[in-house]
Amino acid sequence: MLAMLSIFAWNNWEQTAITGRVNPVDGANSAWAIGGRDSATSNIVNGNFSFSLKPGIYKVVVDGIEPYKDAVLENISVKEGQTVDVGEIMLQRTLIKKR
Repeated sequence: MLAMLSIFAWNNWEQTAITGRVNPVDGANSAWAIGGRDSATSNIVNGNFSFSLKPGIYKVVVDGIEPYKDAVLENISVKEGQTVDVGEIMLQRTLIKKR
């Protein structure tokens, strides 16, 4: 009986996640999702990132590599069993002042 319940629970489990992409693909190595007392980190591979999370409202921070700025997305709401794709995040270049 316990084995049947475990199989049933496994089959009905849906992932709760945030996914996205950065452009240019080499503009960042990592990203964070921060929400309430929960946080997660993701390596960015080929421009893609993904977080498995609890339901809640999150801020996503993409850590830009020079000459690119960090990017921040606010108020991303994720419900149980939902995957939210934030789409493509275009990283902006830092302005370098000439002297």
